[in-house]
Amino acid sequence: MTAHRIAPLLGLVVALAFTAAAKADDKALDGTWKSTFKAPDGTERVTTFKFKLEGDKLTGTASGRNNTETPIEKGTFKDGTLTFEVTREYNNNKITVKYTGKLDGDTIKGTREMPGRDGGEPTKRDFEAKREK
Repeated sequence: MTAHRIAPLLGLVVALAFTAAAKADDKALDGTWKSTFKAPDGTERVTTFKFKLEGDKLTGTASGRNNTETPIEKGTFKDGTLTFEVTREYNNNKITVKYTGKLDGDTIKGTREMPGRDGGEPTKRDFEAKREK
């Protein structure tokens, strides 16, 4: 086969490889993830995230106390980084927690930011979530 015939074939092979990688990445977050952290009172808490990825749009739910599930809002996933918000209501007050994390295999590491009390500075804490298998 001559070089001018190989070049288009090689281009097709490369394009198919990138398409397959994009499809695999499209489902990289799908599934159930668990994050354990210590609350300010020292109690250990578990949040279960159920993620669904469509393109760069991230949807799903986050569990909270009493296993209530809250929808994920403003979720995105691009270049291995995810961002989303979870709004919950405590004592008739709505609180939005903002998450930013980096996907590394079956682990997500990042930060979660909560609003400060009485309009004070927001607090940031590290979080880590592991894929449930």
